[in-house]
Amino acid sequence: MRIRVEGITERETRLLAEESLENYPVLLALSKARESEFIAPIKIEITAFREYDHIRVNGQVETEVRLTCSRCLVEYETALSSSFTLFYNKGSAVPLDVELELAGDELDSASYDGDYIDFTAEITEHVLMEIPLKPLCKEDCLGLCSNCGADLNSDDCSCNRNETGLKFSALRNFKVIK
Repeated sequence: MRIRVEGITERETRLLAEESLENYPVLLALSKARESEFIAPIKIEITAFREYDHIRVNGQVETEVRLTCSRCLVEYETALSSSFTLFYNKGSAVPLDVELELAGDELDSASYDGDYIDFTAEITEHVLMEIPLKPLCKEDCLGLCSNCGADLNSDDCSCNRNETGLKFSALRNFKVIK
């Protein structure tokens, strides 16, 4: 998604779009690798307006994904939503080989060259930040039994999980004296 800079004034310019995954190569690669399967188009709402010497952009990104729970390995669907605010300044970006220290307000800044601002990178980044590192189907997921592999959310296995494994058998009779 991109917007023509010339059309941005002090009045808000509002853009609404539903885009397919093909426009976002990083997200498409995640989906093809089956790490996160996107099951809905990416819904984007952007408002942009001129403010002092920069362009202020407020955005909202939403989509739905199918993930695999990291504890019980069950696939589940969840919605992702992210809001962001960025300030765009005209000018070229800092070369990659230059090291700079950024202040807090500079972290929300970006630069643009030419007649358009392209939001593809920002939208991709905000969707990626919403995908959990360790997805859970529910907060209190019990996971799988370490002995028999049964899903403890739906079945109760007959394994004795109170026994210590061979690794900790030397500590079975260990007592702490205060």
